[in-house]
Amino acid sequence: MSLLKLEGIGKNYFGNQVLQDVSIEIKAGEIHGLVGENGAGKSTLMNILFGMSVIHSTGGYEGKMWIEGEEYSPMTPLEAMERGVGMVHQEFMLIPGFTITENVKLNRENTKPSLISKILGKSLEFLDFDNMEKDTIESLNKLNVEMDHKQKVAGLPVGYMQFVEIAREIDKSNLKLLILDEPTAVLTESEAADFLKIIKKLSELEIAVLFITHRLDEIKEITENITVLRDGQMVSSLKTSDVTPIDIAALMVGRDVKIKKTNKRAFDEDTPIALKVENLKVLMPGELVKGIDLEIKKGEIFGIGGLAGQGKIGIANGIMGLYETSGKIYKNGVEMKNNDPGAMLDNNVAFLSEDRKGVGLLLDEPIDLNIAYNAMESRGRFFNKIGPLTQVDKAAVLQNANEMIKLLDIRCRGPKQHTRSLSGGNQQKVCIARALTFEPEVLLISEPTRGIDIGAKELVMDTLVRLNKEKNLTIIITSSELAELKQISDRIAIIAEGKLNGIFTPDTDDVIFGLAMSGENVEVVANG
Repeated sequence: MSLLKLEGIGKNYFGNQVLQDVSIEIKAGEIHGLVGENGAGKSTLMNILFGMSVIHSTGGYEGKMWIEGEEYSPMTPLEAMERGVGMVHQEFMLIPGFTITENVKLNRENTKPSLISKILGKSLEFLDFDNMEKDTIESLNKLNVEMDHKQKVAGLPVGYMQFVEIAREIDKSNLKLLILDEPTAVLTESEAADFLKIIKKLSELEIAVLFITHRLDEIKEITENITVLRDGQMVSSLKTSDVTPIDIAALMVGRDVKIKKTNKRAFDEDTPIALKVENLKVLMPGELVKGIDLEIKKGEIFGIGGLAGQGKIGIANGIMGLYETSGKIYKNGVEMKNNDPGAMLDNNVAFLSEDRKGVGLLLDEPIDLNIAYNAMESRGRFFNKIGPLTQVDKAAVLQNANEMIKLLDIRCRGPKQHTRSLSGGNQQKVCIARALTFEPEVLLISEPTRGIDIGAKELVMDTLVRLNKEKNLTIIITSSELAELKQISDRIAIIAEGKLNGIFTPDTDDVIFGLAMSGENVEVVANG
């Protein structure tokens, strides 16, 4: 008997059929892959499975579900959890002001009797912090990650937040099915490999896993069966062993997909320096930068890589002044003011953050305004002057949004749709569209393809390369995916323990990159 069975699942949002006739069966202990482009219906299916309110407040869904042969139709996530279904969302569901322990044990707190509770009831028991901390440490240890369980979630790097989310689900005693929505998107390749080992252990404990990822090599490595969605419909359900990653990509997008590799370029000594940092130190929690010198040539695509928590994310955040920073930053030879994001924008330096919801988006505003916002604020674009009055040029904002939606294939109902209702990958594309609309001279871009499917990744990477060539745009790209950096970068800096551990050409052997990321001294002279 199947642990989970879905039959004819469909969903209609206000006349828009986003999911139609999806049927899946998952056995106990099975790791089942779910793949599809952003907007294919994966998130909607997960929301149905987990009883999210957005489903029931918009008319419910079509079809039926069963768990262990008994009908299953959760109206709330609490009902889903009571039936043994857990979920790690692509966008974090954490309380920033709470500690890691408090987030892991939320709504499942350990308690101990008090004198008052013995008289007036269990609701007046004390919190048993010792056992709560013990459970949390045990869950974190299963993930092979060292974190201070007493630290607050606020300020943690996104990779660490992901570990907290996963630890919370592992802590549940009745867990039968774990839904993982892009769990490795914020992890480096080595961290993702360790995480996949944990998923295999869950499978051995007869916990089924519904695994959503855009990393098709992970699908091949870890799953037994795959369901492919395209445009809200189930294209195929098949054994993983019967297909290659290329086959899966073709099923997802309905066409052949090839990620092109750019040719390595060398920059001579006469090429101007677009951006330079001297002894850069950044106090970003979990991503400390401890004194780094870098020179990025004008027109270069410069990659920054390294393991999570080693400081790579802190560099761009520090340059933009989002965390306390010391040292010197120069643009075109002119020293910039530290800790002043507005000054960097005024000097034509744009930033696409790895935290698209916390920094990148106005979630309750429409797509067109989100895309135009930075250009309006810092450049004064998209305004009309009528005498002494200034009005937003709504037609220009709309036209720009339509162009970006087409360019980046943003899956939406139109430019007036609020960004909160977009899938995670499409929210990321809106962030990229905003950065491109700003038309900067230097673009700092962190984790640009996090949560984006292979077809959209192709579009994003091609767009960055095209802008670099056509506009001589200097791009500093920070990524947890080494293959992504090697694909488009002219040079790649590896950061370890907050320090620069080498600058390499993209054709350097992966073993060398691995040693550099682990903190080993590797002497390789890069071009430029």
